[in-house]
Amino acid sequence: MSYPVEILTLFPGMVSGYLGASILGKAQEKGLLAVTLTDIREYAEGKHRVTDDAPYGGGAGMVMKPDPLVAAIEAARQRLPGARVLLMSPRGPVFTQGTAKALAAHAEGLILVCGRYEGVDERVMPFLDGEVSLGDFVLTGGEVAALAVVDAVARLVPGVLGNVASSVSESFEEGLLEYPQYTRPPVFRGAEVPAALQSGDHARIARWRRWKALMLTRERRPELFERVALDRADQKLLAKREEEL
Repeated sequence: MSYPVEILTLFPGMVSGYLGASILGKAQEKGLLAVTLTDIREYAEGKHRVTDDAPYGGGAGMVMKPDPLVAAIEAARQRLPGARVLLMSPRGPVFTQGTAKALAAHAEGLILVCGRYEGVDERVMPFLDGEVSLGDFVLTGGEVAALAVVDAVARLVPGVLGNVASSVSESFEEGLLEYPQYTRPPVFRGAEVPAALQSGDHARIARWRRWKALMLTRERRPELFERVALDRADQKLLAKREEEL
């Protein structure tokens, strides 16, 4: 059974290339992911299919009109009954790995609405299930954010990643940043692969990876590290130097 996603956008061409490449493209070929792109202009009336207008009260920029956008949302809901409808918006809660897990577990799928211009008419909000933000910055439109959501969610759909362990060991899965990765050659311009990774000792490798993940998170994302439930083994690891592992 494929995981269904519909993206409502004024610029389908902006997202189609990314969706058709690499893991997302292969997932669709295998029938594990079904992504539909819908042009919101198809639901606008009149010869010119206008989807935006000047804001009431004045101000710079334009606002997406409610009538074509709501019509597009209602049509998408009919195609994907039960799907979560989310607007890509800087005022929504920040998208996290936990959000991705929750959405991936929602088998009815996703309908992602890409805003543009100065935003969407507030009267659209009752027709949504929520809003999602990538962080405290502003993008030109919601397309990049929608792609990020689809990418993160699709990786958690069973079968999309060839190796199930790949998603388990990635950053944020356990509240930690991922440990560093290395491949051949063993020495590159004087920089060597850590001895633990070359030892062939699986227990030693696991200790080194856990130690490095803890150290990196404490150094680079202290706010994440504060939320990690450290056991006695973790506390002992943090007291060690790399050469002691």
